[in-house]
Amino acid sequence: MSNQVFASIDDAKGFLESRFGKDVSYDLCIKDVYVRSLPVLCVYISGLVDANTLTIQLAPLFHDAGKIDHFEQEIEDEEKYFNDFFNFYGKSEPKDREEFLRGILSGVVGIVTASGFSYLLELRNYPGRQPAEPDNEKVIRGSRDGFAENIILNTGLIRRRIRDPRLRFELKQISTIGQTDVAICYMEGIVNQKHLKWIKKRLSEIKHDGLTMTDKSLEEWIFKQRFHPIPFVRYSERPDIVAAHLLEGHIAIVVDTSPSVIIMPISFFHLLQHAEEYRQAPFIGTTIRILRYLAAFLSLTLLPVWYLLATNEQYLPDALSFIGVKEHSSLPLFLQIIIAQLGLEYLRIAAIHTPMPLSTAMGLVAGVIIGQIAIDVGLFSPEIVLYSAVTAIFAFSIPTFELSVTTKYFQFIILIATVIWDISGFFIAVWLIFSYFCALKPMQVPYMWPLVPFFPKAFTRVMIRFPMTNDSVRPYIVGAKQRKRA
Repeated sequence: MSNQVFASIDDAKGFLESRFGKDVSYDLCIKDVYVRSLPVLCVYISGLVDANTLTIQLAPLFHDAGKIDHFEQEIEDEEKYFNDFFNFYGKSEPKDREEFLRGILSGVVGIVTASGFSYLLELRNYPGRQPAEPDNEKVIRGSRDGFAENIILNTGLIRRRIRDPRLRFELKQISTIGQTDVAICYMEGIVNQKHLKWIKKRLSEIKHDGLTMTDKSLEEWIFKQRFHPIPFVRYSERPDIVAAHLLEGHIAIVVDTSPSVIIMPISFFHLLQHAEEYRQAPFIGTTIRILRYLAAFLSLTLLPVWYLLATNEQYLPDALSFIGVKEHSSLPLFLQIIIAQLGLEYLRIAAIHTPMPLSTAMGLVAGVIIGQIAIDVGLFSPEIVLYSAVTAIFAFSIPTFELSVTTKYFQFIILIATVIWDISGFFIAVWLIFSYFCALKPMQVPYMWPLVPFFPKAFTRVMIRFPMTNDSVRPYIVGAKQRKRA
């Protein structure tokens, strides 16, 4: 197919004016210039291109229309003439007008010759941050670079860690108006083709005007998540974590304007992993991992269990008699717990909306002053503040923010069931939540693998951080073509 997508330069101008409007957008640059004696039209979005490179690299070939009399000559083959004098390494040929238009909107420079031959020049320079360590995935030792809002930069950070030609980045544009750039990242020869085809099919089915919320919007479209509260994917802002998952056979999706990369398929235990486990000795890493699993369980059950024991002293052995409430309040115990948990949730929401210099002061005021006054006036028992704070610490120990928030709401369900039906309600609620987790199969992958269904060897590797020198296999759930890693 020829790249002669316009009849002439005037035809190209008419097309652009019909789509952008005439002299409406200040950042749309349409210039008549010359490449030697060949008149061309240069089109680009000023905020999306590298202006220095455009000036330094292209200026010697471009001549002002009023100063080209001595360049006039007959050009028999425009396409050959342009390619001879403009042998730019980042040059591609669009096949139709829409592709030419999408290229300009993506930040490349468009060129149209006098006879309508069109070219796209890779001179993108998206505005955004430079790589920096993510706030929610910090490590004591290890790399400090993290993803930014630039898809080109993000793919480069992954490519830097996996120097293999089998690493693939398939670029797609999603949504009808927003035309968001989305790159599907995987290792050819390792990835499960069934999973890959499923993801591509879901992406092709997206019919929406824009994905302004980027990765989260994409997750909801891919999995049709509806009102499921738990995350079906893992988000990471660290290129080393994404690279490690790609080598295991997972698939990553990089979304432009998002500093987080989506990793799939995953299980519940993937959401509890952290890079710090692999930056420490295997024994220390295993200890940290087990403590984190315990924290996730306690963040879900500690308050309901304490309420159950505090209101049923017959269940308490003498050695645990301190668990009960020593100073009673005028409010029922369960109501105190609900108010305290809602207060912590409001504190979290307020911290998100509070500027950083004020957030620390706000936390001190809310946590120390208000908490102490609430005890002094008799609103809360001291034990309520203690156990609510400990539960919050356990929730903060969960590395995945989405899962941390989800456990709080499941905790409310267990607590309410315990208040209504006592010990039977506690166990019924825990059983129902566990059954709900086990029933989930995003991408036909059991969410609680390798616990349900139970795989002893895989579960051992989930619980224990083995030394890197041990022979290991890729997780069964990814369905990698090569299980053994070499």
